[in-house]
Formats: sequence, C-alpha cells, structure tokens
Amino acid sequence: MRYEFHTHTVFSDGELIPSELVRRAIYLNYKAIAITDHADASNYKELIEKVLLAKEELKNYWDIKVIVGVELTHIPPKSIPKLAKKSKDLGAEIVVVHGETIVEPVEEKTNYYASISEDVDILAHPGFLDTDTINNLKENNIFVEISARRGHSLTNGYIVNVAREHKLKTLINTDAHSPSDLITYDFAKKVGLGAGLTNRELEKTLLDYPKELLKRIER
Repeated sequence: MRYEFHTHTVFSDGELIPSELVRRAIYLNYKAIAITDHADASNYKELIEKVLLAKEELKNYWDIKVIVGVELTHIPPKSIPKLAKKSKDLGAEIVVVHGETIVEPVEEKTNYYASISEDVDILAHPGFLDTDTINNLKENNIFVEISARRGHSLTNGYIVNVAREHKLKTLINTDAHSPSDLITYDFAKKVGLGAGLTNRELEKTLLDYPKELLKRIER
C-alpha cells in the first residue's frame, strides 16, 4: 500500500480536479491521499471547504482515505503558527508547510516557525535544518519530507542523515502537480534507497510513520 500526504489540484497549481487525482491514486494502489493545495491567508478557507465537499462525496463510492489539507506556501514565517491553527479549526486534517527548499526563494526562518507549531504535521522539502528547528520538530512530532519531486529532492540525502542522527520521522511524498508525478510503492522505495535509507528505515518511512500520521488524523 502507498500513502501520500502532499499533492496539488487545479485549486492551486495542479492539473487535476480532486476526483481524478484520487482515481489515479486508487489505480496505483494508494491507501490514503492528502490534497494539500498551496495556501495563504487569501484562500485557505476556500481550499478546505472545496476538498471537504469532494471528500464527502468520494467516500461513498471509493475505498481510499482522502485527507483534507493545505500547504502553507511562501507566507511570512511568523504567520505560520497562526494560519496553521486557523486551518485546523476550519476543518483541515493535515497542515503541510512549504519548507526552505534550495530551489526556491523561501524566506529564511520558515522551517523554524513551522517547527514551533503544534498544528503543523509535515515540513515539506526543508532544504537544510538548524539545531533549534531540529529540536522543535522532534518535540512537536512533526514529520520531515523526503521528496520525490525534481529539485526539491536535491537535499534528500542530507535530510536522511539528519533524521537518522536526531530520530526525526520521515515520509516520502511526491508533491504531485500532474498525473505523471504520482509514484508507485516500488518507485517510492527507490527514492528512499537513493536518499540513503536503510531497509528498516525505509519500512518505517513508507509504512509505520504513515500509519502513525493517519492515527493522529483520525483522533
């Protein structure tokens, strides 16, 4: 089974409506998929409401868990905890923060302010991490992303080493924007092995940690 916690639809810069994205995930044997379109103060309410509608309809017909979420993207770092809480209060089941990937001009301290929020679940493609951020991520039980997306994946090896040293929890996500971005379980294994995960670490990243996150969402 494949678990995916970072995707985009036509509601931001993706190519698919939620139903088609979910259908393609089913075809690839996904157990769960989170829809996490790019969000800021101007659109987070609309995104959550739209995906909630899609989820309510799809759950009547398809055996896959659709997770309502947002990806807080390029927002002022100090506003991250506030907007993450507002998103959860409005019905978001998962909050992803667009981390300091080295291929985009993300504002410095984005990783840090994401790490201090109890309402953030995943720090996506974080680039590099300082000691304070690492400690906060661990304390607040925030998952760190190993990215299958071109560009964002350039620091995967670094993230694996930091996660191993500091016992951070990792997930392999696609950051899918188009149909071709979705990957199979076998390809996700290759992404993890290529980043330097051991077989045991890979099992935790692809199975144990996703199940842990799902239990958190269900609570």
